[in-house]
Amino acid sequence: MAEAKTKPAAKKAATKTSAESAAPKPKAPAAKRAAKPKAAPAAAQQAMSAEERYKMTEVAAYYIAQRNGFAGDPKAYWAEAEGQIAQMLSKSA
Repeated sequence: MAEAKTKPAAKKAATKTSAESAAPKPKAPAAKRAAKPKAAPAAAQQAMSAEERYKMTEVAAYYIAQRNGFAGDPKAYWAEAEGQIAQMLSKSA
């Protein structure tokens, strides 16, 4: 059998051209880099606007009313939704 000739690793490294050795190394893919949690911008960390909170309460009240078959008091649904939204926002802060 004929044996295949291979160059040792040291010889392969020595055969690189100067352009190859001067080229910058590519950066590691994002998945392999150390993950740093990004800080949210200061505006995003501030309290949400009154309009955003109102919309969230509105949607929550609708789903509470739907769960009860729209048979109860809308003010009670709204009050329950406000409580749920307040609790949810206090957990995330």
